[in-house]
Amino acid sequence: MAGEKILVIDDSPTILKVVELVLTKAGFKIVSAADGVEGIEKAESEMPDMILLDFVMPKLNGYQVCKHLSEDDNLKDIPVVLMSAKGEQVGERFVKVMGIVDYITKPFSPEAITAVVTHTLSRISGEVEQPPAIPQTREEAMEEADSETKLWKQALSRMRGNISRTVAGSIKSAFTIDAAPDIIVSEIKSALTDNFLEACLGELRSQSPKLLHEEDSGLTGDLSIIPVSEIFVLLQSQKQTGAFTASMGNSKVDIYFNGGKVDLASAAGVSDEYLLGRYIIELELMSRDELDDFLSDPENRSLLGLQLIKSGRLGTKDVKQAMSMQTKELCYELLRWDSGRFTFRKIKELPAVAIEANLGLSIDGILMEGFRKVDEWHVIEREIDDFDLVLLRNDDAIVQIGRHRLEKDELTVLELINGRNTVRDIIRKSRMGSFDVTKMLYRLLSAKLVRKRVSAVAT
Repeated sequence: MAGEKILVIDDSPTILKVVELVLTKAGFKIVSAADGVEGIEKAESEMPDMILLDFVMPKLNGYQVCKHLSEDDNLKDIPVVLMSAKGEQVGERFVKVMGIVDYITKPFSPEAITAVVTHTLSRISGEVEQPPAIPQTREEAMEEADSETKLWKQALSRMRGNISRTVAGSIKSAFTIDAAPDIIVSEIKSALTDNFLEACLGELRSQSPKLLHEEDSGLTGDLSIIPVSEIFVLLQSQKQTGAFTASMGNSKVDIYFNGGKVDLASAAGVSDEYLLGRYIIELELMSRDELDDFLSDPENRSLLGLQLIKSGRLGTKDVKQAMSMQTKELCYELLRWDSGRFTFRKIKELPAVAIEANLGLSIDGILMEGFRKVDEWHVIEREIDDFDLVLLRNDDAIVQIGRHRLEKDELTVLELINGRNTVRDIIRKSRMGSFDVTKMLYRLLSAKLVRKRVSAVAT
């Protein structure tokens, strides 16, 4: 079973992008819509074999979309799988009503969404469920090649536009030319043909999958032009082995790939929250005091994981679990970077520490969870856009709701809110990640259990 048309309706661009990536890879044809109204229009025009539907959306929510579909004779028989976030009141009571045959809770893994789609289509058609076939036909291979060419052309077009605008601005400023900026930009674009750009920017041609077959070939470029996610997908699809390095300011992250999977990530110049010790504490493998005592010996501070195993304090399995969390979090952080430089170089043999780690993490899984976190970051940053922000507790509200209704980590964060600690202080003192802390602060602000301190204005 493959080639069926799936309509994905979700107001999150990142969810649309990742679901499209995963299901296209599994052999399905994907049509997407960003809200309920567009979703109904696409359902009418595309007549999909199945619909993946978000529950909470602008214009029309999932319930309203299902109601409309159920009232349309042409659409009422299309199976619908509902996608809902944890905490939304969606469950069994919505299943098997108005065309909804199943539901899946966000965040979901690539394997989960693929399995749900495959199972639903198999059940509806009455066929024996088989894993979706990977495109192998000549026509599909040609479509894949066309897609790669299209991506390459789009990259060249973006470069052409960026170069043209920059050069046009410099010319107009330096020579006080009266011509309109758009005219100057247009003239420069005409001169920057694809052949010219490819000749001048030969290194960037390596972003095309077909050009990665040479032993010494590599990638290099600007993260403002080529997003980290696209690079990761490329390295995965080509099953590359080597070292990917991204740098922004004083921060640098190294990701070691082995056959297209991530074996290890390490970093320098990033927040202490990405140190391995944080994840060891989160997993309750050691207490903070035990870890601090172990780190009091300077010899144990280098390659902490290896030292913990050598000393017998932790087993290999436990250390690899913590390293897996650390590696994923560093990858999630990279997905937020919209500037900086990157390089990828092939390596016949990875460093010993990466070989020893051998985490084998799937890029699909990393992107699915990473994009979800990026989405949440955007929401959180609207409320907490400054780590120097100071918060105050609303003690009356806390008493009213009851501390017993708060989670352990929320209580830890709440205790650090004292009218003096900044958000940055709370992150540092809690020894939790900035994403987790700000997410909890966002929830506490939304529940009006804390409030922002208003700075005094001089009169």
